[in-house]
Amino acid sequence: MAVPRVLITNDDGIDSPGLLALARCSVDLGWETVVAAPVQESSGTGAGLNAAFADRQVAVQWRELPGLPDVEAFAVAAHPGFIVLAACGDGFGPRPDLVLSGINRGANLGRAVLHSGTVGAAVTAGINGVRALAVSLDVALSRNAEAYWETASKIVRLLLPSVARLDQGSVLNLNVPNVPELDADRSPRWATLASHGRIQSKVTRIGDNAIELAAVEVDGRLEPGTDAAVLAEGYPTITALRSISEDFDLQGSST
Repeated sequence: MAVPRVLITNDDGIDSPGLLALARCSVDLGWETVVAAPVQESSGTGAGLNAAFADRQVAVQWRELPGLPDVEAFAVAAHPGFIVLAACGDGFGPRPDLVLSGINRGANLGRAVLHSGTVGAAVTAGINGVRALAVSLDVALSRNAEAYWETASKIVRLLLPSVARLDQGSVLNLNVPNVPELDADRSPRWATLASHGRIQSKVTRIGDNAIELAAVEVDGRLEPGTDAAVLAEGYPTITALRSISEDFDLQGSST
């Protein structure tokens, strides 16, 4: 197999330690690696293409990443979906063979992955015929919670050779427990998307002129075999995602 060209991105921003951890996974394998990530946090943007334009141009700044002086890196005034779309059009050098998105601070589970900028970047790659892996670490909502990036990195390094052999356009979503070390028997498990994860959005109307959207942890029984349930049992979860496609059953029923 030829050495793949890999684009690393995220929605937590160019300064995120999770981004550095993911980039090191690719570099450690000797793969050609380029980093392009939002200049500021872009969580919850899905596959949105919003960007800071000036004369129809998007601002791009060269960056040197700590501990990765030989990796070409860019801070981009745009959301991760835009960044991946641009990369697929040779915006950051030759088109990538693989897009890695993350490592996100916080799990991305269930149908709510629709709103995730981390997953949105991977899905954008898939739509454009590039294989992709979105990676998230199940860090608690508290900003003081410690994040064990190396635990996620070990799983990523284990999976990457297989991911690089997938058909182009394949998209995987990986969630990893936030623990100092995984037991040997806690290998990744395939899981379906949960209807609802442990983290849900709470909408609150604030007076007449504002709406507050917050993430809250909820209790309740999780659906067996879903990503939310398997992750809660202490296993990394892998879910294969299918992007936008026609619903032929619905089309047939309406004629």
